[in-house]
This record gives sequence, structure tokens and C-alpha cells, in this order.
Amino acid sequence: MTTKTASRGKIFSWALFDFANTGFYVIIITLVFPIYFKNVLAGGNEAVWGRTIAASMLITALIAPFLGSVADATSRKKFFLALFTIACIAATTGLYWMTGPALLGLAIGLVIIANIGFEGGTVFYDAFLPELASKKDYARVSAFGWGIGYLGSFIILALIYPMISGDPSQEQVRLTFLIAVAFFGLFSLPMFLAVPERRDKGASTVRYPIKQGYRRLRDTFEHIRSYRDVIRFLTAFFVYNDSILTVILFAGIFAEEMLGFTTEELVQFFMIVQGTALIGSFLFGWVADRLGARNTLFITLGIWIVVVVVAYFVQDASMFVVVGAIAGLALGSSQSTSRMFMALLTPAEKKTEFFGFYDGFFGKASAVIGPLLFGEVAFALGLRPAMLVVGGLFILGMLLLARVPDVRPEEVSLSEPG
Repeated sequence: MTTKTASRGKIFSWALFDFANTGFYVIIITLVFPIYFKNVLAGGNEAVWGRTIAASMLITALIAPFLGSVADATSRKKFFLALFTIACIAATTGLYWMTGPALLGLAIGLVIIANIGFEGGTVFYDAFLPELASKKDYARVSAFGWGIGYLGSFIILALIYPMISGDPSQEQVRLTFLIAVAFFGLFSLPMFLAVPERRDKGASTVRYPIKQGYRRLRDTFEHIRSYRDVIRFLTAFFVYNDSILTVILFAGIFAEEMLGFTTEELVQFFMIVQGTALIGSFLFGWVADRLGARNTLFITLGIWIVVVVVAYFVQDASMFVVVGAIAGLALGSSQSTSRMFMALLTPAEKKTEFFGFYDGFFGKASAVIGPLLFGEVAFALGLRPAMLVVGGLFILGMLLLARVPDVRPEEVSLSEPG
């Protein structure tokens, strides 16, 4: 079935979910909570943070393809998206009461639940893209979603800046966790109220959705070799996304430990990164329309390699800000273009299931190895050598991407395996 691009209102309501969940990602995963976790709960050991994130990603990787298969069988993506969103919001709320080392174990559990809710939800959210946009509009709509997300990041940083600038109290820092909750809850509502979900024929008659989901997933595994291009892309994505997520997770810790950034300076730094990421998502969305997704990804991965190599040598805080701004351009491009590329390669009848592999298994499993490896290398040898490990992963990702055909919207049929 050919998909016509949805109305601007529906696309905007869909994109607002990207806007909403950035409150969680910026405050809990990227900036405020990682440093709070390391210094207040984990006794300064950054490896514990890496292990916690790795555990949450591993669990998500294992369950997401199956859940995507069930959602495809029942046409209930929105139900699963709501379930995971509620889990994220509830667990994040609990983090407010994590006040000292004695609660480290409970805090680890809450972070794992919250991140599973956040990351698992993206599987079902991203799978709406083929329903909302025609093939020729994938780049534009995907870039718009990421762009709105980066705008959300910028706004959330501006909101919390007065609370954590100067010498914030622990109470002020923990209040930002509740801001993340409110932001996510409020701005995710348009997704559930205004975005329709396509009901596939026969979905309402499925009597045993778990059994049917298992059968669909087994069928995908049995015929996976028919989708060679998808597997090649997912393998490359696994490696380079691993590197991107690792940089995001440890950028704040690196800036604090190696360059002496204060919390106030970190907020300013991430505001610059999110601003350039917003520019990058729209700029490279235009580039992807003209050069294709694969060539655009080559450009952005090249930028990432330069960023991590320069970061290894940086001794000056102002230079690190410049590096971060350049990284923002690559961040906006690589994430938006990857989602577009996956949508082009995905068979229409397996859209949620394949996005379960993309966002769930490959996307989340990739975030197991990188943070774990970075955290252990940083603990043993220091943060700078760990940066070079990430650079090596970026290079490997580019080499694997070279094996994926340069598919364009006008060349691909979403109803046939590639």
C-alpha cells in the first residue's frame, strides 16, 4: 500500500513525542543525573554508570524485536508506546528520592526501568514514520522529528539552568528529575490523542497476540537472509551507533573530570551542542535528499572521527566547546539519516518488527558494548584512551556501511525484501 504524507498537524503531533522525551534524555541520561549518580550515589566510580546503562540496553535489546512483532500482529503500537512511556515516567519520579550511597542498588534498578521505558518506546514511535510519510518524504519528516527533539533539548536546558547554575543544592538537582517527568508526560499527549494508527487487515481477529507475535518473529529469523541489505545496514548501525551513544553518555563526565567544567558550564555546553544538532538535523536532511542516506552518513561519521580524535588532545575548555558544537552537527545528521535509511529498507508488512531490530535489538544492544567498554577502559587507563577506542569503532562502522547499497526513495519498493 502506498502511503501518502499525513497532514502537518499529525506530523507535528508525532514529532512532539521527540520533543517530550528529550527532558528525560537530557536530564537523566546525558547531563544532570550521570554526574549526580557518579558523585552522590556511586562514590566517584564512572564504571558503575556504564554498567547500569549497559544492563538496561541489553534487556531492551532482548525484548524489543518480540514486542515489535506483537505490535505488528495486533496493530497496537500506540498501546505499547503508552506502556513504556508510563514505565519511564514512574521510575524517573522515583529517582527524586535517591539521596545517598545506601540507595545505590535501588537507584540502579530505577534507572534500568526508566531507560527501558524510554528506549523501548522509541521502537514503536519510530515505526509510525512509514505510516505518516511517503517514501520521498522520509528524509524531511524524520529530520523534522529529530529537529523538534533537539529544540526540546534546548528548551529543557534553559528551564533547568537557573536551578543548577552556581553551587546548586542536592534538592535543586533532584528537582530537575521531576521537571523531566512533567515535560515528558505533558508533551507526549498529542502523540496519543492526535496521531492515528493504521489498522492492518486481520489485526482485530488475532486471538493469541503473543503466539502470533512469536510466529512472525520466527518467520523473520527464518527468512532473514532474504533481507541482506537490511542486515548489512543494521550491522553497520550497530557499530557506529554504539560509538555515538557512548560519546553522549560520557561527554558530561569527560568535561567535568578532564577539563574542570562546572555544572553551569556543562549546561551552557550542552545548549550549544543541542543548538547545532538542531541545525544539523535540518541541514543534513536537505543533504540526504540530494546525496542519499548512505553518502550523508559517510560525511557525518567522518565528522565524528575528527571529533573524538581532537577531543583526545584537547586541554582547553573553550576548544572542547568548539568540538562539541561540531559534534552536534554530526549528531543531528547521523540519527535522522539513520532512521530514514532504515525506513527505506524496511518491508511495509514488517515495519514495527524491523524497527524492533533497528531501535530495539541493534540500537540498544550497541549501547551495551560501548558504554561498558568505555567505562572499564576509563577506569583502568583514563578517559582520554577510552576516547580513542570510540574512534576505532567509528572507523569500523564506516567500513561496514560501505557494504550497504546506496538506496534512494525512488528506487526501493517497501513491499519486497532487498
